[in-house]
Amino acid sequence: MEAISPRGDATLKKPLLVTGGAGFIGSHLVDALLDRGENVRVLDDLSSGRLENLARARQSGRLQVTVGSVCDLPLFRAQIEGCARIYHLAASVGVDMVTNRPSESLRNNVEGVQNLFAAISDSQPPERVVLFSSSEVYGKSSQLPLREESDLVLGPSTVPRWSYASGKVMGEFLALGEYQRCGRPVTVVRCFNTCGPRQRASYGMVVPRFLDQALAGEPITVYGDGTQTRCFSYVGDVVEGVVRLAEHPDAVGQVYNLGSDRETSILELAQRVVALTGSASSIRLFPYAQVYGDSFQDVRRRVPDLGKIRRLLGDLPSTDLDALLRAALVDRRNGGHGSHRPETPAIKGARPAA
Repeated sequence: MEAISPRGDATLKKPLLVTGGAGFIGSHLVDALLDRGENVRVLDDLSSGRLENLARARQSGRLQVTVGSVCDLPLFRAQIEGCARIYHLAASVGVDMVTNRPSESLRNNVEGVQNLFAAISDSQPPERVVLFSSSEVYGKSSQLPLREESDLVLGPSTVPRWSYASGKVMGEFLALGEYQRCGRPVTVVRCFNTCGPRQRASYGMVVPRFLDQALAGEPITVYGDGTQTRCFSYVGDVVEGVVRLAEHPDAVGQVYNLGSDRETSILELAQRVVALTGSASSIRLFPYAQVYGDSFQDVRRRVPDLGKIRRLLGDLPSTDLDALLRAALVDRRNGGHGSHRPETPAIKGARPAA
């Protein structure tokens, strides 16, 4: 364990804890909280996060970073003590991690949430716990757009991919069970394909993988036939939604979809990356079996219904995909741990084209 303490005189304001705060989404959330004048603690084992992601945040004098695992209950308890809010992002992430090490991924994700609630003191509970879940929990559901109350349709246990979804579902059950049992102020967010600066290709993330391949002049590898669609969300938009949910009293005990609802096929994404970078890269299709093995199953479409969060918070920013890609491209060219914002403004309350 390593602790990095804040500089100078921090205010007496209660700190906020971000687990996984050195990761892609977590570090952007840390920046946003610090920009609001908060004191922030980060607990991260750096298995996928990087201290470089917190370079800007560490200049604030209001950040404390502890390198360690949420699976270490005594450490987790010490970090939670005295915190006003907890944002729990720490988890095993990425298709590659899940398919190659499903048992480890499942164990980490479930144990982290168990420890979260085991570590909360009854005498000094936080005013809010925000649990980051995933759109993966919807599994193979074809009831589009996907609503928070929709059935969760997971594949068989013989397919490693579904272990991640199962772990995230278990985390939701544990969190909402604590709300029902003793009134823990829990909010669950299901993120949909969050992208942007600082995201890396190491764990199978498609946008940075395509950008890296295009910049290197290598073939862009599209898995499957490329017609599968996703809704790509800019990380800054997601963070704004999370911050607002954490401060809204009516979000307690609720689950919210969060992200974009504008569909893009993976083949179209590859074409946009080629055009944006001016790359001479070709686009090649690879069967899933060649990449992940014969047991892999994919989802053809994944589109959220954002009606619930819009009814609570009103319009949220929804950054255009091309602006998102430009911001991510600038970040790749600058080393991959910056905070470059899109060159075009977010579209307030954007809806998908008819």
